[in-house]
Amino acid sequence: IWKQCGIHDEHIFIRIAVVTGGNKGIGLEVCRQLASKGITVVLTARNEKRGSAAVQELKQAGLHNVIFHQLDITDSPGIDQLADFLKGHFGKIDILVNNAALGAVEYIEDAAISSATSEPEQLKNEELKRELDDIEKLTEKDLDEMLATYLKDFEAGALEARGWPMHFSAYRMGQIAMNAYSRMIARRQPGLRINCANPGYVKTDISVYSGTLTPAEGASNLLKVLLLPEGGPTGKYFDDGKEAPFV
Repeated sequence: IWKQCGIHDEHIFIRIAVVTGGNKGIGLEVCRQLASKGITVVLTARNEKRGSAAVQELKQAGLHNVIFHQLDITDSPGIDQLADFLKGHFGKIDILVNNAALGAVEYIEDAAISSATSEPEQLKNEELKRELDDIEKLTEKDLDEMLATYLKDFEAGALEARGWPMHFSAYRMGQIAMNAYSRMIARRQPGLRINCANPGYVKTDISVYSGTLTPAEGASNLLKVLLLPEGGPTGKYFDDGKEAPFV
């Protein structure tokens, strides 16, 4: 989206944030906390009815600088429509929060997710860890090959032997790939600050409401990253608001 938005002088002093999956949980709280700081928030959600209801909830709380726009993150024409809307109304994005998740509830069925957030290491395979850490050489092709190998090992029942994550394995591998890709984008776009952040173990539907933090507390951890000062870190991973290792 941000690639398609230029800068208009009349909006240069207005901070604009776009939050995907902003109709509930952490996404809604991120919208609330950003708006409370005077930032204009474009709350997006796949379900128009739920997204509009979330905006009304925030406006009833006195936050009138929140706008709804429908967005399905898997729909390319819909993404283009949002980009056109942002370009026409604001001409820029200052903050983009990629919060929306795909099918989170379907694959996490019980409160044992705590093990997925407390496991000290995601990858045990040292060769893979070195490859992921070498961001200067890491490419999309490398990531694709890594994920293809993971799928083969998954089908062969060889995850533990190969050092792949064992707890909520597919979910963790998605996180690892996303984090690595964000670093590649950060390397190519040095004028932007692009970071990944884990809000902590939050009570939301993805954790079957078994977390230790409220959505507001999780959102607060994210805002520590979203509101980093000009010239702040980029291409980094943050856990509970603090910089942490990627793998």
